[in-house]
Amino acid sequence: MATDDMDIFSSGNSVLLVNVIINGKKGSIYIDESGKIGDTCEGTNAGLKSEAEFIVDGNGAIATPGFTNTHTHAAMSLLRGNADDMHLQQWLSEKIWPLEAHLTGEDVYWGTKLACLEMIRSGTTAFNDMYFFMDQAAKAVKETGMKAVLCHGFIDFGDEEKRESEIKATEALYTHVKEMNSPRIKMATGPHAPYTVSKEGLSWCAEFSKENDVHLHIHLSETEAEVKGCIEQHGMKPAKLLEECGCLTDRTIAAHCCWLDDAECELLGRYGVSASHNPASNMKLATGRAMPFQQLRDAGANVTLGTDGCSSNNNLDILEEVKFAALLQKFFWKSDTVLPANEAFDMITSAGANALGFGSGKIEEGAPADIVLIRTDVPCNTPLYNPVSNIIYSCSSNAVDTVLCDGRVIMHEGIIPGEEEILKKASETAFDLVKRKEETG
Repeated sequence: MATDDMDIFSSGNSVLLVNVIINGKKGSIYIDESGKIGDTCEGTNAGLKSEAEFIVDGNGAIATPGFTNTHTHAAMSLLRGNADDMHLQQWLSEKIWPLEAHLTGEDVYWGTKLACLEMIRSGTTAFNDMYFFMDQAAKAVKETGMKAVLCHGFIDFGDEEKRESEIKATEALYTHVKEMNSPRIKMATGPHAPYTVSKEGLSWCAEFSKENDVHLHIHLSETEAEVKGCIEQHGMKPAKLLEECGCLTDRTIAAHCCWLDDAECELLGRYGVSASHNPASNMKLATGRAMPFQQLRDAGANVTLGTDGCSSNNNLDILEEVKFAALLQKFFWKSDTVLPANEAFDMITSAGANALGFGSGKIEEGAPADIVLIRTDVPCNTPLYNPVSNIIYSCSSNAVDTVLCDGRVIMHEGIIPGEEEILKKASETAFDLVKRKEETG
C-alpha cells in the first residue's frame, strides 16, 4: 500500500499487518474494525488477507506493544531549551512559573500537539499528563489519535481561595472529559506535590479520585530537600503523608520517587501504587539519587517509565528514556544486573498500560491494537540476536516505522498527517509565549 493513500489513517478500518516479527517469529496480526487484535498467526493467513480493508507490509519489522509514558507535562514542549543548567527551585521560580503565568489554552493546544507528534515518533501510544488548560490538551490528544490520562496541576500552597479555584478546575476537567465520551481519554486528579498542596487539598483530590474512580497523579520525593521539608512541616515523610491523606491507592501514579526509603517502598507496594521513573530529568536536575527500582518492585509496586516535560529532559523519546533508566539503575546502585532489558521493556509496555488502565500492554487476541513496528533493516538492529535487548539498548525513535493506537494507524512508514502544520504553529506559539512574558515583565 502506498504511503500517499491517506485513507489508512482513518479509524474504524480492519488492518492486517503482515511480514512482522512477533515474539521472535515471522507472522501476521489481524486488527478488526473495533480496534482490537483479532488474531495473530505465523506466516500470512490468506483468509485474514481477504477480510482486511488495509494490508500493511512490515518488511520484517519487529511488532511490539505500544509504549506508555507515565509522567509528562506535554505542552512544556513549547519551553524546550528555554531554561537549562539551573538549580531545580531556581529553574522553577525564575523561569518556568513566570512563563507559565502567561499560558493560554491555544498555547497548550499546540504544545500538546507537538508533544504528541514527538511521542508518536518514538512509538508512544499513551501518556499520563499534568498541566493546565487541559480541555485543550484533550482536544489535541483526540485529534492525534493517541491515548492519555489528563489532570489539571492542582497547586494551592495552603491558600484556601486558591484551593477552591483548583477544585473548580479539576471538576470542570472531569465534566469535559466525560462529555467527550472517548475511550482513549481519561482524567485524573493532579495534586502537584506534597510541598505545593495542603493536606486539605491532598485529601480533596484523594476523595474525588475515589468517588469518581479516576487516577491520581502526583510528584513524590523527587528531591532530598522536599523530604526534609515535609518532615519539618508535618513530622513525617512524604509517602506517609500521602497515606494519611488517602492518596495512596492502585489508581495512584507517583512520579520520580527518588528519595524513598525501604519503608516507603513497602508502603507504595502495599497499596499497589504505580511509580514512574524519570531518569533523564532526574539526572539533568541533579536530584542526587536514583529511584530505588528493585526495592519498589520487590515490594509489589508497579514500576513504570516517564520522560517528564521537555524543559527538564529535553525530549519525549521513550526509547532513549528506557535506555537511560536501565543504565542509571546499574550505575547508581552499583549492580550490573539490576533492571535487565526484559524488565525495562515491561516498564514501557505492560506495566505502563496497566498503570493507566489502557489494556494489557501485550500483543494478544482481544487486546487493544496499540502496536509499534520497529525496523530491522537499520544499523541499530543489525545483528538481531535479541530483539528486546536491541530495543532497550540500541534503538532510538529513528527505528520506529509505523504506529497504531486502538487499531488506527497514526504513523505509517514515518509519515504523520498534519506534521508540517504542527511544527510551524508550535514554533510560532512558543516564541509568542516568550514575547508576551518579556513584554509584561
